[in-house]
Amino acid sequence: MAKTQDFTVIMKDMMGAFPVDTAAFEGAFKSTATLNEKLSGVALDAAGKSAEISNKWTKDTLAKLAEVSKAKAEPADYAKAATDFASASAEVAAENMAAFAEIAKKVQIETVELLMAAGKNISEDAAAAVKKATNDVTAAAKKATAAK
Repeated sequence: MAKTQDFTVIMKDMMGAFPVDTAAFEGAFKSTATLNEKLSGVALDAAGKSAEISNKWTKDTLAKLAEVSKAKAEPADYAKAATDFASASAEVAAENMAAFAEIAKKVQIETVELLMAAGKNISEDAAAAVKKATNDVTAAAKKATAAK
């Protein structure tokens, strides 16, 4: 009866001849985690500033509504109060939308800067990893060739 060849030893030798440097994976993970932390910081800062603007806008609107809802002596005063409220609301809306746009612009600039810096670091790390892997594979190939 034919005996089945055991490929365990062959696979073990083959995998040993091409070592994997886990330090490169660990470095990539750490770089990614650091980038994510920085991006989260940018997003959370923007969310906090947006919440502050929204909160102030709401408080100002409620204060103006309180003024509009007060009893007036003349019917024309109600129309004037409503007109004043609408004018003030439009002005405040424009100011707040500009403030939101500034936050968005700042987030965009910071995000691009972070991604460009990360891209530079990743390309440098990748070049170093490829060089090391090439050297390791060349050394392993020479070793395997010399062993025969």
